[in-house]
Amino acid sequence: MQQFLVPQFIDVEDKIIGPITTRQFVEVLIGVLITFISYKILAFVYFAFFGFLTLALTAIIAFVRINGRPIHFFMLNFLQTSKRPRLRVWNRAAYARLVKEVDSQPLAEKKITKQKKRSVSGSRLRDVSLVVNTGGVYDGGEMTNEFKPL
Repeated sequence: MQQFLVPQFIDVEDKIIGPITTRQFVEVLIGVLITFISYKILAFVYFAFFGFLTLALTAIIAFVRINGRPIHFFMLNFLQTSKRPRLRVWNRAAYARLVKEVDSQPLAEKKITKQKKRSVSGSRLRDVSLVVNTGGVYDGGEMTNEFKPL
């Protein structure tokens, strides 16, 4: 059986220049580019204000971590949480109406299919392991001599 190396620290970003990761380098590069464009377009007084603001926001987005996660994940989670309603109320009357509507429908409209649960036995486990070992070639039908395990 062939062995593979499994990465241990998949959540650690690759460092390219000292302690700076690829993501941080690209974010700082974009901030410097925006600052350079503002230098070429704006007067010096406006550029000084706008450039300082741009570089400060870039540094915050690139280097600040909250609870060990980059700040852009924190901001995204904050926005998603603020969109949700603060109070969730269970309306019992609406739930009762919904249950009555579902119960009043004929069984054919409900499209409920009950599947018989198969008990797990040694032969079923053998079939499942055979499917896994053969990479899906064995489809679960009757076993022939060519598919019998050794």
